[in-house]
Amino acid sequence: MNQLTTLLVSCPDRRGIVAALAQVLSGHGANILDADQHSDASTGKFFQRIRFDESDLHTDRGTLDRAIHELAERFEMDYRIDRGERPKRVAIFVSKTDHCLFDLLWRKRVGELVCEIPLIVSNHPDLGPVAEAFNIPFVHLPITPENKAEQEKKQLALLDEHGIELVILARYMQILSDEFLRKFPGKVINIHHSFLPAFIGSKPYHRAHERGVKLIGATAHYATADLDEGPIIEQDVVRCSHRDSVEDLIRKGRDLEKLVLARAVRLHLENRILTYANKTVVFD
Repeated sequence: MNQLTTLLVSCPDRRGIVAALAQVLSGHGANILDADQHSDASTGKFFQRIRFDESDLHTDRGTLDRAIHELAERFEMDYRIDRGERPKRVAIFVSKTDHCLFDLLWRKRVGELVCEIPLIVSNHPDLGPVAEAFNIPFVHLPITPENKAEQEKKQLALLDEHGIELVILARYMQILSDEFLRKFPGKVINIHHSFLPAFIGSKPYHRAHERGVKLIGATAHYATADLDEGPIIEQDVVRCSHRDSVEDLIRKGRDLEKLVLARAVRLHLENRILTYANKTVVFD
């Protein structure tokens, strides 16, 4: 039986990195199944994703991990090893809009998204029946300017209690605090109903209609303290025309939002993303 493992690496670019990684892995009996790499000339950074099979290791995982760590020290690498021994645990935050939530839950049910979803959190009660239909606990935490800090503490306690590793903002119409985001760096994915950096903030389809744009888009990105300016994971667009009303743009946009968010979540779950300099390397 295969024992598949993913290694993600980022470090200053220099000669010999690819050969050294391959030598360490193969020298311990790991079978490299695929490897993808990227060098950014503007920053002098190197990135690589390697997926390998550990079922025929000559040593053991602990010995291999130490060898990778020694190599990382030599090349000044940041690295992450994911053996996929269990699905990542995901919480979905929503408000009243249901299309992204339905899509994520359906993709999870049919196996397109390999994860566990033990929790759905909302500032409104409207989508409780959706969570119930999919047998997932739903927590309603209404938010006002006066209780926002207190409710965020409850949210963080819930995430800790359920061992959450990724938060998906599936049209959650609240701005998370800096404190919240510091506790989940690079682990909060937001879907914005615009092709960022155009039309940041609220009502982008209305503003796109006012400008008479010919393309509208959707953007999935990691949430940061800077609103709608976090590292972009995935984007897509659809054509529109002078004949489209605001309602038409919203309808077209919803289809994009579902697709773009699902792609971004899958890429994260499959360990295909590295972030740097407020942008991402996304491996195919």
